[in-house]
Amino acid sequence: MTRVDLREEARRSAPAVPEAGDARAAAIATWRGRMINETLSSSVFTALADQLASAGLGAAAAQACEAFSREERRHGVLCGAVVEALGGEASFDLPDQEELPRHVDVSPLEGVIRNLLSVCCLSETVAVALIGAERAEMKEGELHSLLTGIWADEIGHSRFGWRLVERYAPFFDRDMRARLGAYLRVAFRALEAHELAHLPLGRTEEIPELGVCDGRSARALFYATVTEVIVPRLESLGLPARAAWQLRRAEAPPQLSLSA
Repeated sequence: MTRVDLREEARRSAPAVPEAGDARAAAIATWRGRMINETLSSSVFTALADQLASAGLGAAAAQACEAFSREERRHGVLCGAVVEALGGEASFDLPDQEELPRHVDVSPLEGVIRNLLSVCCLSETVAVALIGAERAEMKEGELHSLLTGIWADEIGHSRFGWRLVERYAPFFDRDMRARLGAYLRVAFRALEAHELAHLPLGRTEEIPELGVCDGRSARALFYATVTEVIVPRLESLGLPARAAWQLRRAEAPPQLSLSA
């Protein structure tokens, strides 16, 4: 496995953190998970930039995604900086990661719309909600400022995806909307599995001064964000998102798997 070592960069950015005490292990685990997720997200945006260029959506859109990739890598370093400040180590073995699907069964435009929906409209919108809630509970200080910077970038990533999907939505015909609805079933299922894996019920303590949220509260916020923000907005674009969410756990058509 590839070893990712962010220690040197992270130590240069290490913030002052509150005394962790008995919460140290939980705080390190939380920020370590963020470090890994943010680092992995960097490659996702690199691939999305390439797909945007290939689909002919313009150099500006591709360049924006390339900038997002750099931001996500920097987020990984900043989260690693918190790990180091708490007494942990900002390094990890790079886990296996599926490539961003090309969706060769549909047109380049439809394929990139699928990925914009999954990456920006779903995942990044949920990230905005969860990070925003954690930030709101934190006291002012270096850790609060660090998380605020990450949160602001995630807002930009989410808005980027929504803007592009909204721009092209008027050109979706009936068949494409139906296929996107079927794809959303798969995307919602993957999103739910990912979020629940990273918001374990076993962690019930809330340590707002260290950016550690209660697992049950975070799960409730996740579901509220999907049902009250994401689904209605997709429905407003003419996509059958409500049905897709309700049917997310039903067997998905093989040709619409995330690895297609």
